[in-house]
Amino acid sequence: MPADRIDPDEDTRRRAGHALAAGDPTGWFEPLYAAAEAGDAVLPWYRGEPCPELAAWARDHPGEGRRALVVGCGMGDDAELLAETGYDTEAFDVSPSAIKAVLDRFPDTRVAYRTADLLDPPAEWRHAFDLVVEILTVQSLPRTVRATAIGSVSGFLAPDGLALVGAVVEESPAPDEREGPPWPLTRAEVESFARDGVTLTRLDRVRDGRRWWAELTREA
Repeated sequence: MPADRIDPDEDTRRRAGHALAAGDPTGWFEPLYAAAEAGDAVLPWYRGEPCPELAAWARDHPGEGRRALVVGCGMGDDAELLAETGYDTEAFDVSPSAIKAVLDRFPDTRVAYRTADLLDPPAEWRHAFDLVVEILTVQSLPRTVRATAIGSVSGFLAPDGLALVGAVVEESPAPDEREGPPWPLTRAEVESFARDGVTLTRLDRVRDGRRWWAELTREA
């Protein structure tokens, strides 16, 4: 079926359902990105521009060579923004096809892109980054592995570093696990990024209350 006749959300949930049934919580990303590259699928989260909250934040926070990491970089818009703002930027995605698509899209990029798994990240990234950006990635993982994913994000943050987290708001106190992805984050889940010496310093609801925007720091 041509991509323009596919419901992106329904297609993504179908692919995720198959992967989860096989016990692979990240196994649907690569087939989806590969299908999108072939013109047989549409990425439901792709907008072709950086996250608005990140763009607004970056205007007032130049990188000045500090080291940044973008979690689940997808098509690279957030990572490219940080590099343009002066951050020494690295970015990763679990999908090799996503990384290939980014490098095709930005052939002259200054970002160091690589394939990596948030659930089992490189050991050298622990406490290594002055800025960590996680937007809509943890919410794409089921709650069975969410604590591991959140722990990885917090673990990337260097002393005196800053983490920025963006996610859809989960309103229900008892979310339906059968629905998704995405599986939006509850307030408690956002607050749980504050661990291992990391402190939550700001938590806002933006976009008419539909999105979380959080800032966290690691103690020196």
